[in-house]
Amino acid sequence: MAVSPLLIGMPEMRQSSLVVVANRLPIDDSVAPDGACEWRRSPGGLVGALHPLLRHTPATWVGWAGGAGSAPALPDVDGVRMHTVALSRDDLRDHYEGFSNATLWPLYHDAVEQPQHHRRWWEAYQRVNQRFAEATAEVAEQGGIVWVQDYHLQLVPGLLRALRPDLRIGFFLHVPFPPPELFMQLPRRAELLRGMLGADLVGFQRAQAAHNFAQLVTKVLELPATDRRIGIDDRVVRIGAFPVSIDTAEMAALAARPEVAARARRLRRDLGDPRQVILSVDRMDYTKGIEQRLKAYSELLASGDVKVRDTVLVQVAMPSRERVGQYQILRERIEREVGRINGEFGRVGEPAIHYLTQPFDRAELAALYRVADVMAVTPLRDGMNLVAKEYVAARVDGAGALLLSEFAGTAAELPEAYLVNPHDLEGLKQGLCAALRASPTDVGQRMRAMRAYLHQHDIRAWARSYLSALDEAGALINRLASTDGTLDGAARVPAPATPAASPATHHAGG
Repeated sequence: MAVSPLLIGMPEMRQSSLVVVANRLPIDDSVAPDGACEWRRSPGGLVGALHPLLRHTPATWVGWAGGAGSAPALPDVDGVRMHTVALSRDDLRDHYEGFSNATLWPLYHDAVEQPQHHRRWWEAYQRVNQRFAEATAEVAEQGGIVWVQDYHLQLVPGLLRALRPDLRIGFFLHVPFPPPELFMQLPRRAELLRGMLGADLVGFQRAQAAHNFAQLVTKVLELPATDRRIGIDDRVVRIGAFPVSIDTAEMAALAARPEVAARARRLRRDLGDPRQVILSVDRMDYTKGIEQRLKAYSELLASGDVKVRDTVLVQVAMPSRERVGQYQILRERIEREVGRINGEFGRVGEPAIHYLTQPFDRAELAALYRVADVMAVTPLRDGMNLVAKEYVAARVDGAGALLLSEFAGTAAELPEAYLVNPHDLEGLKQGLCAALRASPTDVGQRMRAMRAYLHQHDIRAWARSYLSALDEAGALINRLASTDGTLDGAARVPAPATPAASPATHHAGG
């Protein structure tokens, strides 16, 4: 087994039967004076999805700790071992900001922004993926399970298989996987596909993504493929849809706390006690449809369909990838538009939009969710969008309307939401008005249906489904089920979900 030069001289590493590999470690950027670290949890996202599973499971998380330079030694967090991978400033610029987020990210999101292609970026992507594969090979025990996450590390499964053929390797893509006509634009399309095919199981958010992948493997690599299985060398790689979810019970319990309910009441008073509150919580990203949403709201104010004294919009837009030029420009445009709308329609003490960019802790978010009469989640394209699910879980009062983009993966699971096409300005305005004017009976019926669905399809169901399909022998699943009930009742799942057997198929029209 090859050993990375970067790992020579480091303390002997403990090995784990379950290793999660992701671009970032799931910790905050600072370590307390006593050496303690905490989980870094933003609304939705990878950490929010995996945290409930791993906090009680003996596992190792391989990832970058933040910052350029050598890899720091970090303490365990909630029993999960943190194994850091070093990234230089060049790595960050060319692998993360470059190939990952200026080439792959826009292409995978329907080319909302034009993807850029640079040879130096691809070389860095290869180099960093090799480093992650070598670090993972060091910490995975013989015959262990490795779960590689997302588009930053698409080469890792293939590289890791070459280093450690004894491992059971899973890969899960949290973002959309594009149709062939878009993916074919990539100069390194064959290498990316082969990298993913190093896994034993490749999981996607939606069945259409698995179909796109199978089509591309047939077209580019000329391999036999169906929407469930792909033959390569002497192996069979299984593919399927596993819609990621949240810890529904945890969010509901948090939202039900008396102090959270009291905070929600104070927030509403601080907002001027309007008749209706619209809330959006997004990362600052051009895929989230923030500009389109602001334009729709502005036109409703101009037409008089929405009045500032009755309705207020709270837009939370947390900074993201601030070193990437496209994101800096986007933030400037959004802040300029917010200023224009408030200047034109706001009053003294009554802004039309409350615009916030600071991070919120989980309790504050739960309070915001409880305040919102309408939750507007209208991305132009999104793999899933867990904020929508968090909002539904937080509405323990059975109230609240979810305005949801048809192009979020969540729409396939929550068709009871008020679905809109965010590219259609008039349709977006009509959907917002429909959600604002809906009767309490209609809102309550929709919310009850969505909450019932999430109760059955929570983070445990997602982990159980994926890991059962990956761990055919059942050894890991049995261990996880016996730790502290994290996967209690884990049933054997012989194959990944397919278009005909997806957990979301009971919801038509998504």
